[in-house]
Amino acid sequence: MSAVQALREAAADGPLHRPVCRLLQAHQAELADVAMRDLFERDPQRFERFSLKLDGLLLDYSKNRMTDDTLALLLRLADEADVAGWRARMFAGDKINHTENRAVLHTALRNRSNTPVRVDGEDVMPGVNAVLAKMGAFAEQVRSGAWCGYTGARITDVVNIGIGGSDLGPQMVVQALKPYRHPQLKVHFISNVDGAHVRETLETLNPATTLFVVASKTFTTQETMTNAHTARAWLLAAAQDETHIAKHFVAVSTNRDAVTAFGIDAANMFEFWDWVGGRYSLWSAIGLSIVLAVGIERFIELLDGAHAMDTHFQTAPLAANMPVILALLGVWYNNFFGCASHAILPYDHYLRSLPAYLQQADMESNGKSVDREGRSVDYATGPILWGATGINGQHAFYQLLHQGTRMVPADFIVSVRAPIPEMQAHHDILIANCLAQTEALMRGRTPDETAAQTTQFVSHKVFDGNHPSNTLMIDQLTPYALGRLIALYEHKIFVQAVIWNLNAYDQWGVELGKQLASRILPELQGDAPVSGHDASTEALIQHYRHMTQARAGL
Repeated sequence: MSAVQALREAAADGPLHRPVCRLLQAHQAELADVAMRDLFERDPQRFERFSLKLDGLLLDYSKNRMTDDTLALLLRLADEADVAGWRARMFAGDKINHTENRAVLHTALRNRSNTPVRVDGEDVMPGVNAVLAKMGAFAEQVRSGAWCGYTGARITDVVNIGIGGSDLGPQMVVQALKPYRHPQLKVHFISNVDGAHVRETLETLNPATTLFVVASKTFTTQETMTNAHTARAWLLAAAQDETHIAKHFVAVSTNRDAVTAFGIDAANMFEFWDWVGGRYSLWSAIGLSIVLAVGIERFIELLDGAHAMDTHFQTAPLAANMPVILALLGVWYNNFFGCASHAILPYDHYLRSLPAYLQQADMESNGKSVDREGRSVDYATGPILWGATGINGQHAFYQLLHQGTRMVPADFIVSVRAPIPEMQAHHDILIANCLAQTEALMRGRTPDETAAQTTQFVSHKVFDGNHPSNTLMIDQLTPYALGRLIALYEHKIFVQAVIWNLNAYDQWGVELGKQLASRILPELQGDAPVSGHDASTEALIQHYRHMTQARAGL
């Protein structure tokens, strides 16, 4: 028997082969033809039983294809997967990221109780608090105008240079918290190594009043450092003196030697730890651009909100635990209904980058085909996450949600309070559309109901309905509420990883492309014969060479 065959046979004892899963499969067959509109008609208390409240956050999960029996079986699945045990190990600092031998402690970064959290016997909280204080002190200098550029002018623009978790999280939060941003300080983000991105950003800025935050743990990330060196050259073209770099560049990194070689003062290097994963790092020094934008007080409110969700996740019974409920419903559709994707639909302009942020958080965490023991899985794992702001989506892809051939579970996210009070009429229209869409997806419209409204093209206007959705309604999009919302999804992802027996905190799938790119780059720029690739890649390299040489007149 080959090693691969042995691993596949071992997978037969995997998490989706438990006895409870056979019960769930049988239960799904029973519910397959049950309409949610009928469940609501038979049970006037359905919303009360299938919703949860946590201060100013409401989760309505009543519009799902489920009953009390469904929830009981899913909770049994969580028990059998030892969700509670894995949760305890994560918060305790155990090295649950076993392929990298690392603890997973983004929760320690927002541990507002300040209770000790130990890694290898050492309490990490003093270090966390020290970096947070350093971030606050630096940000106050910049925000107050005390920190000046090489001409003595105050800083008016901050540019965060990063990629992945060093870009998506901070950018999403800064965008979401626009009402709280400093009125005289604009924050920009550069991530794409496409030269157009850095060029378009820099051409709007003044070197004398621009501060760059270079976010790279190793200070060797190719995309980030390429953009950072371009920004450095841009600054020096105006400043003419390398000593001025220290007034216009700071670093979020762990590589002191590389940072100082770049010209950054080591005193302005903000550190974080190997137990902070990139896509979970906005709570760390990676959030420096957030602190610069909204101030340390608001950043602490963001941490407070996340900590409140951490506490809820740790202490609430699984049956009343928001991250657990969302995770179990996701498993229900992914593994028992065959739903390959999940939509994130914020009805909030300030949350327009949330779907992209959660794409990385979820798909980089649970987009795995090998379980914790290295066995190939024979069940679906992480879904494809996608989405956009609600109203725009209604005029784009909602047609597929309502009348397409695929069932796409969706999360609708909306705030009760209008972000701009004098535009309440706009907000009421927004809320009406959000609630109408969840009702329409659930209820649909029968042939008889359609025929009562029109006699033409009746079949074209029928909606099957029975499409599941969750509604997350927050009182107001504050830093606290945003922190709680992000942490909710982080823990949902973790619970699903436990059930699927995955390590959610490594990302080996991104490494191969990086390795091949480092090999191809010199081949694009050279003239030696290309070999060692497939015929397609070699031909594309040759075509690129030919076209670039032709443009250069060579």
